[in-house]
Amino acid sequence: MERTRTPVVSGWFTEAGGEVAGAAGAGAAGTGAAGTGAEGAEGGFRLLGTRCSACTAVFFPREDAYCRNPQCPGDGRLAEVPLSPRGRVWSYTDGRYRPPAPYASDPDAPWEPYTLVAVELEAEGMVVLGQAADGVTVADLAVGMEVEVVGGVLNEDADTGTVWTTWRFRPTGGTA
Repeated sequence: MERTRTPVVSGWFTEAGGEVAGAAGAGAAGTGAAGTGAEGAEGGFRLLGTRCSACTAVFFPREDAYCRNPQCPGDGRLAEVPLSPRGRVWSYTDGRYRPPAPYASDPDAPWEPYTLVAVELEAEGMVVLGQAADGVTVADLAVGMEVEVVGGVLNEDADTGTVWTTWRFRPTGGTA
């Protein structure tokens, strides 16, 4: 069965090649062993935010209705902007419990702990939360370590062939 890559939240990130995940025709390619979605910043995977033209504030997740900056003079346009592909670990922890719904997981499958990373993006200085890339544990991280945003898989639905994609963070090899 052909698998379809579908973003968990449409419009919050780009897939490889710069296509907005969830846009018409984007991310609907079948995936094979090489199609893990783990392309790094050089492969085109980027988080998408919004910048206000009046106050230059940047937001993630994106905002399409109004500027969330209480100091904004108003009357600005909100424009989509790709966010920094790299940042520095601000904090991290591990999740050792199965989250409640709507998190998708098989209650009969053994639970695998996961690593959460708060990353201060390089240019924006804002902190974004996400899971670490597969295989990255708290033992692999340090505050101040350089990381990059990559594509990842949150869940696969074998019945429908849907691969639910999201963003993850992985170390670049840069030190704190």
